[in-house]
Amino acid sequence: MPTEKSKPVVAFYGLTCCAGCQLEVLNLEEELLEILGHINLVQFRMGSSAKHPGPYDVCFVEGSVTNEAELAHLKELREKSKVLVALGACATTGGVNALRNGRNIEELKQSVYGDASHVRTLPQIQPLKEYVKVDYELQGCPIAGDEFIEFLTALLTGGEPSEKNYAVCVECRLKENICLMKEGELCLGPITRAGCGARCPSVGFPCEGCWGPVPQANVESEINMFSQKGASFDVVVRKFRMFNASMEDFMKQLKKRLDIEWL
Repeated sequence: MPTEKSKPVVAFYGLTCCAGCQLEVLNLEEELLEILGHINLVQFRMGSSAKHPGPYDVCFVEGSVTNEAELAHLKELREKSKVLVALGACATTGGVNALRNGRNIEELKQSVYGDASHVRTLPQIQPLKEYVKVDYELQGCPIAGDEFIEFLTALLTGGEPSEKNYAVCVECRLKENICLMKEGELCLGPITRAGCGARCPSVGFPCEGCWGPVPQANVESEINMFSQKGASFDVVVRKFRMFNASMEDFMKQLKKRLDIEWL
C-alpha cells in the first residue's frame, strides 16, 4: 500500500455544470473506497468541504467556461496540474450549455433575468481544450462510472488510457440490442462516440449524442436517414445541436448539408 506522501494528489473542480459527473464518481461507492486507497483526494466538493490550493498530479474539471472568472480559474488549474482531464460533455463538447451559441446573448439574458446588467458572460461556449491544454477527455452526460475506473486505473499504473474511436452502434451490436433506427427512432448512435455501453438504446431510448461525435462522423448519411423517417428540419437541427453545438467541424457539416446560416 502506498504511503500518503507517495500517492498521487487528485482534485475535482466544477465550472458551470450540474455536477452530475462528479456525482457519478461519488455513486461508485465501494469502488470509490478502493480508489481512495491509491490516491490522495484533496479537493472534491461533492464529498468533502476540505480545500487544497494545489499543486495536483491529476485534476478533473467538469463544466463549461461561461465567464472571464471561470476562464481565469481554468488557466490557474492548468498551471497547478500535471495532468488535466476534461470531465463530461460540458467540458469536452460544450454540452447543453453550448445551445446558446449563435443566439443573441443580450436577448437571451433579458428573457431570463429581465434586468441583466449584472450578468457577465462570454458570447460562446467552447470545449475546455479551446482555452487550455487538456491531457485527456472523459465524455458523457454524465460520464460512465466504469469508464472512469478504467481510465483512472490506466493512469495510476502508468498505462495510456484507451480511447474509443468507434460508434455507439458497435456497443449495441455487442449487447445484441434491437436497432432503434430500424424501429423508426431518430438515433444518433451511428455518429456518436462509444463509451457509454449503449446506455440509452439498451433501455429503448435513442442515442442523443452526449458522448460527442465519432471521428469522421458521416453526418450526411445520418441526416438522410432522419429525412427518410419523416423528421422535420427543426427536429434534425435540435437533435444534432443538443450536446454538440460547439463542435465546429460537426456543425459545419450540418450547416453545409442543410444550407442554413444561423448554426
